[in-house]
This record gives sequence, C-alpha cells and structure tokens, in this order.
Amino acid sequence: MGKIVFVDLTHPFSAEIPRWPYFDKPIIDNAHTMAKGGVLTQKITCTMHTGTHCDAPRHVMEIEFDGKRARYTHEMPVDAYTGDAVCLPIEIERWGLIRPKHLEAACEKAGIKPGDLKGMVVCLNTGMHRKFDDSKEYYHYSCGTGIDAGRWFVEKRVKCVAMDMQALDHPLHTAMGNNGMTRMNLIGASGKTISEEYIEQFGEEAYAEFDKFAYIKIYGKEAYTIKFGELEAIGCWGTWEPCHKMMLGHGIVGVENLGGDLDKVSGKRFRFNCFPIRWYMGDGSMARCVAEIDEDDLNEVPDRKYTYGGCI
Repeated sequence: MGKIVFVDLTHPFSAEIPRWPYFDKPIIDNAHTMAKGGVLTQKITCTMHTGTHCDAPRHVMEIEFDGKRARYTHEMPVDAYTGDAVCLPIEIERWGLIRPKHLEAACEKAGIKPGDLKGMVVCLNTGMHRKFDDSKEYYHYSCGTGIDAGRWFVEKRVKCVAMDMQALDHPLHTAMGNNGMTRMNLIGASGKTISEEYIEQFGEEAYAEFDKFAYIKIYGKEAYTIKFGELEAIGCWGTWEPCHKMMLGHGIVGVENLGGDLDKVSGKRFRFNCFPIRWYMGDGSMARCVAEIDEDDLNEVPDRKYTYGGCI
C-alpha cells in the first residue's frame, strides 16, 4: 500500500475559460496592484456555472418531487458533493445518449455492482473532459445523459453524480437544442441546426427523445406521459434537462465539467472531495474537485495538459 495522494479533477479557471454557449465571459480585474498599493487584490465577475461547478436543485426547478420548494445551495448538506466514489469509464459513440446499459457496462468494467453504489459519488469518464475547449465538439456534439440515466441514478440511490461533460444532460436536452424558454437550437458545423443534424444521423425516432412535441407526434401523448409524466406533474417541461431534474428533484446533486487528471482515477474507487461556496440562496457554485486515493491505485497516464486560451 502506497501513500495517499490528491488528484485534481478540476479544469483551470481563467478569463478565457471555455463556457456554455450563452454564458457571459468572466471578467477578472484588480482592485489593488503591487506597484501602486503593495498588495494584489483581484475581483471576478462571472456566472457561477462556469468551468467545474456544482448544481443545486433550485438551478433547474421550483419544486422537488416531495412537493417542497427546490433547495438552494446553502440548504444542501455540507457533504452533499463529497464521499466515497467510483469513476465509471463510459464507452459510447460521439453525440450518444447514455442509457442504463452503458452505466451497467461501466460498473462491470470498474468491478463494482450497481447495487453497491448506494450513498456513493459516481463520476463519469466519457472522455469529453479531454475535449474541453471553446468548440462545437465539446458543447454541441457531446454525449450526455437523459431521463433513463437519471432514473437509474435515483434507483441506485447514489449521493452525487459528477460528469466530465458540458452538463448533466445531453446537449439536445438543453437550451442548445429545442428545449426551454431560452432555447437556441444552435447552428451546427454543417450550417443546419443541431436538431436537423441529429435527425439526419440518427433518425426522427431517436431525435424525439429530446423534443416533447416530436415525441408526442411520433409515440403519442400516452407514451410521453409514461416516460416524462413524473416531471410534468411537478411543473417541469419533460424533455428539458430531465436528468438534471430527475436527480436534483430527488436530492442527488451534480457536478458538471469534471476534468483535470480524471483519467488517472478512471475505473477506480477513491474519496471524492468537493465543496461549493456556502452561498445563501445560491443556485450552484464553482468548486475544486479532488480525488483522494492510494498512489498505487493510480492509472499510469501522463499529467493533463491544457491548451485553450494560449496555455501550453
């Protein structure tokens, strides 16, 4: 047995950090400088959902499944995002929807039974963290989760899910697609919308998973109610970030944009340390995520290098 080491699972923050398509650019300024005041004091203005960060229930919903008001950051237990963890290596195609079969296969590969995930932090390594950049590849064409994965996490009674992707949902389940009041239905690499591109690649039936009205048109209202009705019953748009809401509405918090040296702990069990700011009425918070693990258990992979924003 080797010594305990700490592995950074956080993307580095800067004014040039990649950010979600309609988020503001971080502004970093100095209140004082060494030359003038003898101290360096900096101030930051940015959305708290920038880079590696935590989501609280209030970020995406007004009411949780127990009928109570959705909780803010300060109302979650202090250790809500921290605990015994496992990193599941997810094997899936580009832009694919992560389903229970992918999670079950990842558990087998990591040597853990799904039934043993109760109370644990589950980290997902899809490989997307290696593509973290201001790019369509990272944001538009990421793989991601949906309502089926969300239900799986609830059924397994996990504590927290930390994902190495742009969100706790597939891009087309977010406002990048055709969901939500802020929906953008972004233009993809071909010049067509990403919704059109997805239909061309996977078909209308597969796309319907991400679009309430397309789902009802193809499968019928009854089928939609069976699949998404639990969300609609508490006032949520079923296909709009359903994994977010299924998890958070049942008290399972989430971390987005997990990164750093995640590959060093892929397939491993460790202690996951993550604490958001104790922000009264906060909807989420940037955080430092760190794995605490025996050095003998680390995967032998090179240290992560970042190149965005001119970094080398």
